[in-house]
Amino acid sequence: MTMPPPPQRPLVVGLVSISDRASTGVYEDKGLPALTEWLTGALKSPWRTETRLIPDEQPAIERALVDLVDVAGCDLVLTTGGTGPAPRDVTPEATLAVAHKVMPGFGEQMRQVSLRFVPTAILSRQVGVIRGRALILNLPGQPKAIRETLEGVRDAAGEVVVPGIFAAVPYCLDLIGGPYAETHDTVCKAFRPKSAQRPAAAS
Repeated sequence: MTMPPPPQRPLVVGLVSISDRASTGVYEDKGLPALTEWLTGALKSPWRTETRLIPDEQPAIERALVDLVDVAGCDLVLTTGGTGPAPRDVTPEATLAVAHKVMPGFGEQMRQVSLRFVPTAILSRQVGVIRGRALILNLPGQPKAIRETLEGVRDAAGEVVVPGIFAAVPYCLDLIGGPYAETHDTVCKAFRPKSAQRPAAAS
C-alpha cells in the first residue's frame, strides 16, 4: 500500500514595512496589512508570517532581513517602502548588501507592470535577491501598487496581459529548497514546468 507523502511544512513569509513615520506612530502602517490581505487570498497551501515595522535606516533594514532569513527561517521575505530615489530610500541598498545572488528579473517585471499605470514607475528601484534558501523581494509602498505588481495587469475580461511577479515565486522557492507553495489561480496562477508540478492539494 502506497503511503501518502508527509504533510508539507508551512511556507514562512517575512513581511517588512519600511517607513520612518509609520515606525514612529505618526501614521498607521498600510504595508503590512496590504501584504497580509493579498497573501491570504492568493496562497492555497499552509503559511505563516513574521512581521517587522522599521524606519528607513540601512543598518536596521539589513539586520531585519538577516534576522528573518537566518534566525526566523523565512523562505520568502517581502519588503514594502523605501525603493524610490529620495535620500532616505535605501531598501534596495540594504537588500543587495545581504544578498548571495541577485535576481534582476523581479525588479524588471515590477517596473513593467507599474509602467502600465504610471510613467513614474521608472523611478522605482526594487530588487529581488536570494540569501541562503530564501527569496527577498522589494515591493512598492502603496497597497494598490503592491497588489498590481504581485498579480499583474488584467484586461477587461480579467485575463492577465502582463504577468505579476508572484507567478514565478513558487517555482523559484522550489529551486532554492523552499516548501512547495500553491496558489489560488483566480488570484495568481503560479507557473511551474510540467516536470516540477505535483498533484493539486485537496481544497
